[in-house]
Amino acid sequence: MRIAIISDIHGNLEALKTCLADIQKRKIDKIFCLGDIVEKGCHAEECVKLVRENCAVVVQGNCDVDVDASVYKVSKHNIPVELMHKRANWLNSLLSEESKEYLLNLPFCYEFYMSGSLIRMFHAHPEKKTGVIINEDTYETKYRMFEPSENTVSKEVADIVIYGHLHAPFMNKMYNKTLINVGSVGNSFNVVRDDEKDSDVLETTAIHYLILEGEYGAKEYGGSFSFEFVRVPYDIDKELEDLEQNIEPEDYRKELKEGRYRNMSKIQEKAEELKKKGEKA
Repeated sequence: MRIAIISDIHGNLEALKTCLADIQKRKIDKIFCLGDIVEKGCHAEECVKLVRENCAVVVQGNCDVDVDASVYKVSKHNIPVELMHKRANWLNSLLSEESKEYLLNLPFCYEFYMSGSLIRMFHAHPEKKTGVIINEDTYETKYRMFEPSENTVSKEVADIVIYGHLHAPFMNKMYNKTLINVGSVGNSFNVVRDDEKDSDVLETTAIHYLILEGEYGAKEYGGSFSFEFVRVPYDIDKELEDLEQNIEPEDYRKELKEGRYRNMSKIQEKAEELKKKGEKA
């Protein structure tokens, strides 16, 4: 069976449609979504509809619960409470009541066996929807991603963990385990940037998703098992045609066109801090 795993659409309808067309062309059997269907782009309702129609499994991302503005009582991630409420109110205006209920009731986690491996999928972290584990983190920090929590389906230590949230794909092997981030369909960016060293920005700003191929549901080892990272270009300018409707138009344009996250400084600070620790070691 071939399974496409997508994540972090963020209301980008043009990217999602292009991604689904590419998946269909590749004759994929199932599509799983790791959340953050909405927020940032103007097409929240349309994206929810397409995900519901096309995805066999969907887990909840941190942005999928942002329709509930009541959760924002204090500033988080250096974002003022007023801005968080403004974003939540705008998101509410874009969604039907049915879609809001759907997003708020999505499961936290999904698990399945494939070709003998226990695969656990969630949006960001086994304990919470906003944990940030990046490629520069230590192996011991990354190992905690495989451990179960009160939110996971089982209490087993996973063989393979697949998650989103970071908007940039990568894969690490450790302790006979595999940690995979699938990247983002509609809001790809790259933290490690340098104007002199950067390749073409289209290497980053395209759609990114993952394909798994193996024996779905098989608990015993046997047969082949593979991962495939996919990059697909899409019409970014078409997605930005209704930019004037966005409450943060310049931030959205910059993310889609330049691959630079609107809160990039905080993530870069963490990456630099981890880099310095590694150099000292």
